Amino acid sequence: MIVPKLPTRHRSSSFVRISFLIYWLLIIYASWYPFIGWRDLGISPFAFLSARLPYYWTVFDVWVNVAGYLPLGLLAVLVLPRRLHFVIAIVLATLFGMLNSGVMEAVQTYLPTRVSDKLDFLTNSAGTLIGAVIGVQLRSWLDADSKILRLREYWFNRDASRGMVIVALWPCAQLTPLSHLFGFGQLSTMTSTWLSKWFEQPISISGWITNEAQLSVAQYWLVETIITACGLIGAGLMLLIVLRKQAPKFILVSLLLAATLLIKTMASALLFTPENALVWLTPGALTGLLIGILLLAALSFSPHQVQRWLAVLALMISLIVVNVIPDNPYYMATLQTWNLGKFLNFYGVSQFLALLWPFFALWFLLQPMQSMKSNLKPSLKQ
Repeated sequence: MIVPKLPTRHRSSSFVRISFLIYWLLIIYASWYPFIGWRDLGISPFAFLSARLPYYWTVFDVWVNVAGYLPLGLLAVLVLPRRLHFVIAIVLATLFGMLNSGVMEAVQTYLPTRVSDKLDFLTNSAGTLIGAVIGVQLRSWLDADSKILRLREYWFNRDASRGMVIVALWPCAQLTPLSHLFGFGQLSTMTSTWLSKWFEQPISISGWITNEAQLSVAQYWLVETIITACGLIGAGLMLLIVLRKQAPKFILVSLLLAATLLIKTMASALLFTPENALVWLTPGALTGLLIGILLLAALSFSPHQVQRWLAVLALMISLIVVNVIPDNPYYMATLQTWNLGKFLNFYGVSQFLALLWPFFALWFLLQPMQSMKSNLKPSLKQ
């Protein structure tokens, strides 16, 4: 099978541009979270540049700062026009990362929960440089004749970039602890927290809706089953609707689910204790996973339009249930062992993703995508 030669691309793909923008915004969110307590201590916001390096630091601090900015440098290079010389691309991407890190550290001067740190600036800059160098190496893999680009055209619809980004964010949103597996979009919990702080008394919106009703263990099991199954169906169908007929759908959906549960397990082990690595795997979550997998298998051969509306329905059901039903007290007891520590930045980002991911997904699902109606079947050159 021979695929027609794709036109030479001088611009980056929309997938790369969207990924770069989202990752940049997430870095800003993580750097300034939780956005409260702003104050002016009369210190220059750039005083950290002339300050000494901290006496106490850990390898973890260095690794996190380098790893956090490495994707930014990589994506910055991929966003730049490919006709730029690789040295110029590396320099521009690194300067962008240094400028961004400098601004983040400067603004942190006004945040009581943050400390502007010269070491953070240096390690962030180093991470951007490393990512830029890797990005230059990857540019050749994304040329018009590259197998990766041909594989993308062979497996995914032409308008799939936005959906691919949102699907890729689904595993990342698992980093935040939730009372229900895949229970994203908890607006009632967030609003209750804000109102409680505003009125200086505990307020529970879900409690008002349910009239403070207490659910039994069996009822919590049923609720968790519904939320887990609907969350999995929504994310799985989102991936399916951006795939072409000849794509290995079962393998790709399985990899997405496996990566998601692995990230969830690792996050639970790090945020709680290693013994609680599988705290999320409750009887209700396990039942929901089994039901979701069976339904996804049955729906994998249905038309894209059917998959689209069923994904919307599943996400809407999950949103309604997760905002009406109170948190599971059995799971909330486990949160007593929760320790953010070094993961404050990650928690801010993951909390943001867990709150807004269903709305990103619904926005995408409700957008018209004409190319999905096309039955063109490009060939993949062996």
